[in-house]
Amino acid sequence: MAYQTINPFNNKLIKEYPTHNSQHIEQALETAHQLYKSDWAQGDIKPRLQVLRKLSEIMSSRVEELAEIVSVEMGKLIEQSRSEVKLCAEIAKYYADNAEAFLKPVPYPSKLGEAWVENSPIGVIMAVEPWNFPFYQLMRVLAPNLAAGNSVITKHASIVPHCAETFEKLVSDAGAPKGAYTNLFISTEQVANIIADDRIQGVALTGSEKAGAIVASQAANKLKKSTLELGGNDIFAVLDDADIDRAAKIGAMARINNAGQVCTAAKRFIIHEKVADEFLKKLTAHFKALKMGDPLDKQTTLGPLSSAEAQKTLGKQVENAVKKGAKLHLGGKAVSNNPGNFFEPTILTHITRDNPAYFEEFFGPVAQIYVVKDDQELVKLANDSHYGLGGALFTKDMQRARKLATQIETGMVYVNSLTNTAPELPFGGVKRSGFGRELSDLGIKEFVNQKLVVLAASS
Repeated sequence: MAYQTINPFNNKLIKEYPTHNSQHIEQALETAHQLYKSDWAQGDIKPRLQVLRKLSEIMSSRVEELAEIVSVEMGKLIEQSRSEVKLCAEIAKYYADNAEAFLKPVPYPSKLGEAWVENSPIGVIMAVEPWNFPFYQLMRVLAPNLAAGNSVITKHASIVPHCAETFEKLVSDAGAPKGAYTNLFISTEQVANIIADDRIQGVALTGSEKAGAIVASQAANKLKKSTLELGGNDIFAVLDDADIDRAAKIGAMARINNAGQVCTAAKRFIIHEKVADEFLKKLTAHFKALKMGDPLDKQTTLGPLSSAEAQKTLGKQVENAVKKGAKLHLGGKAVSNNPGNFFEPTILTHITRDNPAYFEEFFGPVAQIYVVKDDQELVKLANDSHYGLGGALFTKDMQRARKLATQIETGMVYVNSLTNTAPELPFGGVKRSGFGRELSDLGIKEFVNQKLVVLAASS
């Protein structure tokens, strides 16, 4: 597996990175394990929280530099990269401020005596992370686990090695001891070997459904807990009483943010028949107004896909959807007269259930339009999916929104907003979108030993 930085705007190779051998991996595992056994992990939480606080300060002070690294390496618009860096700083600060309270012992009244549950670290966590949010995905794993006392070893995506290397240096600069966070440039086979090692006690993965199934089975085979945040085929539902201008504007953002390469991006637009024509017209106008260009140019509103392979895959998906009966309302092709990995903003309509596109996740600027006659049909269509990560509902009737949000089978529902993220809110899904939660108080409890202690009552 080649670790390379290739600028997706022009497909120019910037740097290649050597992979790590078995000796380096063994050293990383042992260092991480010994740190877990030390006072750093088992003792007072405050030194660990101070590292997170310092990490937040460092990232906040270097937003421009770090954002440019992201944009050059995977093509994200520079303003979106700035937002990602700022969000990472917020996550680090959030756990620095709240982890001690989250992890404090919880009393359990019992006739057997004084009882409580304490939250202890469990050991070394293996994380396998994707390229689309190359700092944010790492921070979601690092911050809660560092606070809890777990060591983290990470295999990042092979197309963002500069981000991977940079993040490791940031954690070190914040004062974390060697072994607290380790980046490895390794193959999938080496990941499997690491998961099998007795020193690994948990596995976290964000990525594709296929990768999740493989890694989860490897972890389960060794009876190790895993958390998975996988694909999504999120709905963006617009009801007949919605503000259509606002819904169309936010809907366009929800689909083309990060060039559509977001697990929680709006992918299936489910529109009430009374407003379907108006919504489609306005969404189309927003898509047509997008300006493709250099992600570092603030005038650019649609950047390239992350790689030539991603562009090729998306093109095949759209082509196959049309062959199976979908109608191409807008776009539909890779941009051919450009050295970068650009794909036209695309809208597909008339997708039937026997079309592969009905169940597939399109990782790029491709919107699917579905029309329903009532709320019952909306819920049925929304739930007829292999995935269940997030979703959005647009309506002026909050009672109606609450009812629908309860009925939709997904991990997150946002009303009158695109699906979003914040340090204090749990993030995760159901079905083939994975299991477990990251962020908030739930995220820090995924990889701790919730140990019951009972002091027997005197006889």
